[in-house]
Amino acid sequence: MLIAVAPDGSGGGELCPLGPDGAVAESPAAVSDLAAAVAEWEARAAPRWLWASAAGVAPGLLRAGVRVGRCHDVELVEGLLLACAGRWGEPRSAAAVVARRDGRPAPADPPARAAEPPGGGQGALFTPAVAGSLPDVVAGYGDQVARLAAGPEPGRLRLLAAAESAGALVAAEMGHEGLPWRADVHRDLLVELLGAPSPVGGPPARLVELSARIAAAFGVRALHPERPAEVVRAFARAGIPVANTRSWVLRGVDHPAVPLLLDFKERYRIWTAHGWSWLDAWVRDGRFRPEYVPAGVVSGRWATRGGGALQIPRVIRRAVVADPGWRLVVADAGQLEPRVLAAISGDERLAAAGASGDLYAALADGAFGGDRARAKVALLGAMYGQTGGAAVPALAALRHGYPVAWEFLEAAARTGEAGGLVRSWLGRTCPPPSADARDLLDGGPGEPVGPVGSESDGAAARSRARARGRFTRNFVVQATAAEWALTLLATLRTALWGMRARLVFFQHDEVVVHCPADEAAAVTAAMSAAGRQAAGLLFGATPVRFPTDARVVDCYADATH
Repeated sequence: MLIAVAPDGSGGGELCPLGPDGAVAESPAAVSDLAAAVAEWEARAAPRWLWASAAGVAPGLLRAGVRVGRCHDVELVEGLLLACAGRWGEPRSAAAVVARRDGRPAPADPPARAAEPPGGGQGALFTPAVAGSLPDVVAGYGDQVARLAAGPEPGRLRLLAAAESAGALVAAEMGHEGLPWRADVHRDLLVELLGAPSPVGGPPARLVELSARIAAAFGVRALHPERPAEVVRAFARAGIPVANTRSWVLRGVDHPAVPLLLDFKERYRIWTAHGWSWLDAWVRDGRFRPEYVPAGVVSGRWATRGGGALQIPRVIRRAVVADPGWRLVVADAGQLEPRVLAAISGDERLAAAGASGDLYAALADGAFGGDRARAKVALLGAMYGQTGGAAVPALAALRHGYPVAWEFLEAAARTGEAGGLVRSWLGRTCPPPSADARDLLDGGPGEPVGPVGSESDGAAARSRARARGRFTRNFVVQATAAEWALTLLATLRTALWGMRARLVFFQHDEVVVHCPADEAAAVTAAMSAAGRQAAGLLFGATPVRFPTDARVVDCYADATH
């Protein structure tokens, strides 16, 4: 059963049961308490819910104590379909879907909301700006069903649409549940790392001390190490030219200020990104609740809106502690992207290597004389386009030993260099080159492909083409890895249904579940099974293994993989 939902912005809304083809099966019904009506339908029939955006509906349902099992998110699916049609970035609302279908100009999407810490902007139960009218939601769904069926590899694309919609529910639930966070432990860590906070809001004691020592090392009275231009000038006065103050650049410089600068950079980053101000703003009632943004990155990887959830420093993870009597189960998918390449490239030798516990070791035995480090350099270099310098001999061995996988990546790069589009395994399509890059690549709007004006224009075009090729070479792998992780999340969420365990954190290839201690073993088993199920759903009977290394811990920092 499929039920369309349109909130009215005041706690009520409309519900409309639909047939399998999306046609209206019953007349729409207006309800004054939408959450209660959804809860009643969910308990009675467990339907699939159709709405304009889970981000506009699911958080309100969760605040009312209502979880739903399945949904279709019109906006997320529209993003997939637009990209497939080469129209990446166009408006995705239900109203825009219907307008395009009818040949009318599509209304612009509302601007993205600003990042708000917990408690901000939650006056309304549902978000009217992204709710969508019921006729638009129903008509938009019918249009999407037809386009999914007509798309490339429709079975795969439908799986991606379902996984994307399930991911939207996971994102809402993780934001509602929150990551367990001990504010007292965090404050102790900050004092340990940074010293006492400034009573007037300036840098803490340890940063002040380091700044003075850095200035002394340069022989000046004062210096602001957080200002790159000042540091570059200080090195220049010492007779050492540096292009910038990035850590990898500084590590190659012989000067007594360098270790102090590297230390300062790490501590300064913690103070500004996860210091006392961050703690006061983002942690409430023992929980850190960021807003997750499914497919916030073009490859399908997730992002967050505010809070820096995907950049939590390892040392700060010591503040992530399970509740008394509960545990954290932390699972990591090792060597995910190389295994994905083994599954999607059609290279039988690489797939055989992917059947082992350590793909790099198997790769080394097959083509690198047992040298695991060389094998890793070669495979990562091939996937990320690092094809020069010291990697050249290793890449030659990879090309000789695994020619099918090599050609798969090369073909993706060639397509990108020519300005074309590439797709993931399930059908997520990369964005086109930017307009200015396309002008350089194509010789300008309406002009034949060829040299562009000056010699510098031609060099810029070649440079941009190579960069585009590196992007598309990696996109086909990274986007498919994101699909595997998304499918794992969806299957794991289903496996945990009915348990007290909750998904509380997700980052690329790592998942964290917070559960009662007596459920930890079942959660661990469910994580392993979800990894296998995700591989089967995406790749069928592939020999490639996708192991998930799960650890049961009290503190997130102890789950070192």
